[in-house]
Amino acid sequence: MQLAEFNVGHLRYPIDDPRVRRFVMALDMVNGIAERMPGFVWRLKSDSGNATDIQVYDDPKIVPNLSVWSDIGSLENFVWKTVHKTFYERREQWFEVLERQNFVMWPVEDGHEPTLAEAKDRLDHLNQYGDSDQAFGWSYVPQARLWLEARCA
Repeated sequence: MQLAEFNVGHLRYPIDDPRVRRFVMALDMVNGIAERMPGFVWRLKSDSGNATDIQVYDDPKIVPNLSVWSDIGSLENFVWKTVHKTFYERREQWFEVLERQNFVMWPVEDGHEPTLAEAKDRLDHLNQYGDSDQAFGWSYVPQARLWLEARCA
């Protein structure tokens, strides 16, 4: 089994607004790092090379990130031990704080590329029922430890 992750962010400003330019300009770099990381399997992207122009919900300022990793350790290393962490720490400059969970993980069969509909269902499941084998966050995975240092308030 592999690990899928899905997260959404609600931009404070439209994607072409100068106030989110630093975030947008870093996408190719951060995505490139992800794709070169040990354990990276697949990520959702459009013809633009990223997923910010894929509309997931009615609000165009909600941007998705959907990827598959070989295991939790590989995802954890990318999120917390690369430049990704720097952008995560500055997320409030570019993204609204959401009232619901906006990040979910779940196991997938090797080679499976989850759809956005599947990812949204998993996120909804997490928000409705909490952590389970169907949909979970970092705290549900005992071997994941790096998130404890940078968790959301």
